[in-house]
Amino acid sequence: MKVGVPKEIKKQENRVGLVPVSVKEYVNNGHDVVVETLAGEGIGVSDDQYRAAGATIIDTAEEIFATADMVVKVKEPQPVEWSQLRPSQILYTYLHLAPDPEQTHGLLESGCSAIAYETITDSEGGLPLLAPMSEVAGRLSIQVAAQSLERHNGGKGLLMGGVPGVAPARVVIIGGGNVGTNAAKIAVGMGAEVSILDRSIERMRQLDDLFNGRVRTIYSTAAALEHEVSQADVIVGAVLIPGASAPRLVTRKMLSSIEDGSVMVDVAIDQGGCFETSKATTHAEPTYVVDGVVHYCVANMPGAVARTSSYALNNATLRHGIALANNGLSALSDVHLANGLNVHEGKITNQAVATSLGMEYVSPSALKFAA
Repeated sequence: MKVGVPKEIKKQENRVGLVPVSVKEYVNNGHDVVVETLAGEGIGVSDDQYRAAGATIIDTAEEIFATADMVVKVKEPQPVEWSQLRPSQILYTYLHLAPDPEQTHGLLESGCSAIAYETITDSEGGLPLLAPMSEVAGRLSIQVAAQSLERHNGGKGLLMGGVPGVAPARVVIIGGGNVGTNAAKIAVGMGAEVSILDRSIERMRQLDDLFNGRVRTIYSTAAALEHEVSQADVIVGAVLIPGASAPRLVTRKMLSSIEDGSVMVDVAIDQGGCFETSKATTHAEPTYVVDGVVHYCVANMPGAVARTSSYALNNATLRHGIALANNGLSALSDVHLANGLNVHEGKITNQAVATSLGMEYVSPSALKFAA
């Protein structure tokens, strides 16, 4: 199979779909890998390093889309990319289709088979290809919140960890999953006062054991959420419903109870955001202010630490990518990989995506795939 890796073109996106060690794995499995020139520039990897791993360097993305059997990316395809996809071609990348009907229609019209990292599952019910970026985004959320709290960045001029005699920042994390846990680790490490809201009693028990009393766990009701938000200096939105749009939990009305210069970081922005006032931003202009509250809503947060993120992502995506290259769509006999199939030959094949967009759903189990 010919596997193509175009350079990412989303604004301020420096990650790359395959790093050289992954390229070598594909080549060792008998596949041809073509990489667009300078695709690895954002992580400090040269074309020569890709050549040494066995890849062929291609001058344009157009040639990759025209000739590759499988296209491996990081972020969802942009309009100029999805318009080049074609039937029988496999797209393997993050998609986040639920809040993005335009991209969804573009993929449907292309006739390609689009497999989303974020909905591939494992035997424990986890999302193993989303996990590494959740870890990165969770940790980054506190880093960017600390910077946004600084007065010259529009914040209230608060040091996350405080100093003797001066209280630390109060950090409220909505959601105790992978993002929320990693956010809490960094916030606790910086000396902040941390609360996590969640609706799973079992998960709260795990968090209590993990943090040994350093974090308050709170059962998430509407009243509890309103109270905690009103007391927070930093609010991290870390809610995930796999494949579906994020619920809007913090309303515009709640902002009136939050002190000016406080910071809200919406890590769920890829899925539409969990704050009513969220709108996607970029690393070039990451924040904006609504009712005195600083909002950080960058849709590709891990792109800021592209080298770490690319290698962490490849560690998670490589096994399934090799299976697809070796076996084609017959690899979807693996139910966990099949859960990643969001679009196939003009049909939506993920229930949560179809429900979020009000479109017809076709189960992958009803389809037959040739190798």
